[in-house]
Amino acid sequence: MKYLDEFQNPELARRLLGEIRATVTRPWALMEVCGGQTHTIIRHGIDQLLPEEVELIHGPGCPVCVTPLAVIDQALEIAARPEVIFCSFGDMLRVPGTDRDLFRVRGEGGDVRVVYSPLDALKIAQQNPHREVVFFGIGFETTAPPNAMTVYQARKLGIRNFSMLVSHVRVPPAIEAIMTSSSCRVQGFLAAGHVCSVMGTDEYPALADRFRVPIVVTGFEPLDILEGIRRTVRQLERGEHTVENAYPRAVRPDGNPAARAMLADVFEVTDRSWRGIGTIPASGWRLSDRYRDHDAEHRFSVGGITTREPAACRSGEVLQGLIKPHECQAFGTTCTPRTPLGATMVSSEGACAAYYLYRRLGSTPTPLEATPVV
Repeated sequence: MKYLDEFQNPELARRLLGEIRATVTRPWALMEVCGGQTHTIIRHGIDQLLPEEVELIHGPGCPVCVTPLAVIDQALEIAARPEVIFCSFGDMLRVPGTDRDLFRVRGEGGDVRVVYSPLDALKIAQQNPHREVVFFGIGFETTAPPNAMTVYQARKLGIRNFSMLVSHVRVPPAIEAIMTSSSCRVQGFLAAGHVCSVMGTDEYPALADRFRVPIVVTGFEPLDILEGIRRTVRQLERGEHTVENAYPRAVRPDGNPAARAMLADVFEVTDRSWRGIGTIPASGWRLSDRYRDHDAEHRFSVGGITTREPAACRSGEVLQGLIKPHECQAFGTTCTPRTPLGATMVSSEGACAAYYLYRRLGSTPTPLEATPVV
C-alpha cells in the first residue's frame, strides 16, 4: 500500500478482525502507549469491533496530559511576567494549572503566543532583543529533537534572550513503571511508531524479556492498529514475548541517528514527574549543563512550586489504565472540554477528550454500537 486512505480500507479491516477472532482463545489485555493511537481506536470503534477476549487499555501516551501540574504552574508564573513573551503550541493553552491556564494569563495581559515550531519562538527572540522569549518544550521523544535543535541554534547564534521550559518524557521507563505496578493488568504493548522512528527499537527487547510481554511497534491508521493487535495476540497465544516492527515504512531499528545525536548533545536523562502518576526514574530529559543558560526554570528561579490537583479529577487513574474515562463521575458533567478538570479532557490526544468527542459515554459499550472502520 502506498496511499494513506488505503490504510482505512474497510474490507482489509474486516479481514484483520477475522484473523484476530480466529487466533484468540482466551482473554488478553493490551495497552497502546500513544494518545494518537487512542483517538484512532475510539474514533473508529476498533475496541468495540474486536472480540470480547481482547481488551484495549489506554496508557499514558499523551504528552500534554502527563506534563506535571508543577511545570504548568511554572509556565503560568513565567508567562505572567511583563518582560516575557511566552511561546507554546496551542494544545497547552487550555491545560489547567492549579487555578488558571495560559489563556487566562493572556487575557490578564500576559504576552502568550501560539507558535507552530520552536524555531518560530527563536525568530521572535531575534526580533525582540529586549524581551525574554520562552518556549514551552514538552512531549515524548518525537518533539524532543526539534526542541534540542532550537536550543543548539540559540547557543550557536548567541541569542541570549531565548530560553526553554523543558518537560520531556521517555516511553521505555514508563513501560517499566506500568509493568512493576501492583495493579498492572497489561499483557502486551502497542508501541508508538513515531517515537520509534526517532529512537529506534533498541530499548524494547530488554523490557520484553524482563516482563515477558510482546511489544509491537505500530502506526496510527486503523489498519496499522489492527495489524499491531493481530501480531500481539498471535505472540500471546504462542507464549512469545518479542519486539516486532509492524511499521517498517517509518521505523528502522536504529531510528534517526542524527536526531539521537542532537538529543545526546543538548539533553541529559533525568528523573521526571508525570502528572497523575508520580516520579518515574530516568523517564525524562533536561537541558545539560552545557546549555543551562537557556533553561527557563533556572533562569527565572521557578522551582519549588506547591500544587493542588482537583479532588474530583481521576485523570491519573485514566493515564495509568486503571479506569476508562466514562467511569469517572466528573466525566461529561463537571468536566468537559470547555470546563476541564484535567489535561486528559482538553488535550487533542487525551483519552477523556476522545471519549467525549466521539460520544463514548456509556459504561457497557458493545460491538453493535461501534463506529464502522472507514
